[in-house]
Amino acid sequence: MRNSQPSPLTLGEIVSRLGGELVGDPALQVRQVATLETAAPDTIAFFANERYLAQLRSTQAGAVIVGLPLRGTLDIAHIAAANPYAYFARVSALFNPPDTRAEGRHPAAVIDPRARIGAGVHFGPNAVIEADADVGDGCSIGAGSYVGPGAVIGAQGIIYPNVSIYRGCVIGRRVIIHSGAVIGADGFGIAMDDGRWLKVPQIGVVRIGDDVEIGANTTIDRGAIDDTVIEDGVKLDNQIQVGHNVRIGAHTAIAACVGIAGSSRIGRYCRIGGASGIAGHLSIADNVEISAHTLITKSITEAGTYTGAYPFESNRDWRRNAASLRSLAELASRVRVLEHELQLRKKGKT
Repeated sequence: MRNSQPSPLTLGEIVSRLGGELVGDPALQVRQVATLETAAPDTIAFFANERYLAQLRSTQAGAVIVGLPLRGTLDIAHIAAANPYAYFARVSALFNPPDTRAEGRHPAAVIDPRARIGAGVHFGPNAVIEADADVGDGCSIGAGSYVGPGAVIGAQGIIYPNVSIYRGCVIGRRVIIHSGAVIGADGFGIAMDDGRWLKVPQIGVVRIGDDVEIGANTTIDRGAIDDTVIEDGVKLDNQIQVGHNVRIGAHTAIAACVGIAGSSRIGRYCRIGGASGIAGHLSIADNVEISAHTLITKSITEAGTYTGAYPFESNRDWRRNAASLRSLAELASRVRVLEHELQLRKKGKT
C-alpha cells in the first residue's frame, strides 16, 4: 500500500526532518529513492558496502547517502550519516508512506453486529469479522481476510487480503500482516494411543506485540496450553513456520523459510538467516545471529554468530568429501590411538 507518485523533497528538507550532514545544494530536489545502478538525477541512492564502490563512482543519482568517513569526499551531493542504510530506510519512508485507506465498508464485507469496530476502519470485499472481535481505530482489513471470534487487532493495523486470524488471537498496534498468513491455527499436538494418533486440543492463543510485521504465507500456531508469543518489533519474512508455544523476543528478525518447532524460546535482537531450522524446546539467548541454512539442535546460551551451513562445491568434490565424512568417526578413533602411542613413546625416551 504505497503512494504511486510521491511529492518531491529538497535535500535541505530531508536533513531538517531526519538529521545527517549535507554536503551540496540544500535546494536540490529528489522525487524517489533508487539503487546506485539505476538512479536518475531526480533520485537519491545510498552506499553502505564497499563492493559497490564502482557503482558509487558511476551513479547518476542526484544525491547519495553515505557513511560519515566519506563526508566531503564525493563530487556529487551527499548526506553523511552514522548508519547510511537505516537513514536510507527513513528517507524511503518519507517518499513511500503507507497508504491511508478511507474509512468504509465494502457491501460484500460481513461484520457481525456484536463485533467492536473502531473509528476510521476500512473493510475490503468479503472481509469477515466474527462476533466479539475487536478491530482498533484506523485499521485496514483487506479483501477476503478473516478475523475470528474474540480476536483483537490493535489500532492502525494493516491486514492485507486473504489473511486468517483465528479465534481469540491478540494483535498489537501498527502490525502489518501480509497475504496468506495464518495466525492461530492449531499447533501440531498429537499423541499415539493404541496404534492411532489422538489430537491434543490446542487451547492457547497467539499474542503479537506492537510494530510487528509478518510476511506472506507465514504461519504462527496457537499454543497447546500456554500462548504463542511474538514480542514487540519482531520482523518475520515470508513462509516462516512458528510452532505452538514458541516465544520470540522483541526486535528479532527472521528471514524466509525458517522453521521453529514448538516450545522454543528465542531471545531479543536475534537475527536468523533464511531456511534455518530450530528444534523444539530449545532456548536461544539475546543477540544471537544464526547463519542461513543452519540447523539448531541444542540451546544457545551466549550471544554471537552460529553457522552450520555446509558450503557448496562441485558434485565431484562433494562426493569425495561425503565419503570421508562417513568414515570420520573411525578416523578420529585411529587418531586417538596414534596420539596415545606417541605419548607412550615420548615417555619411554624420558
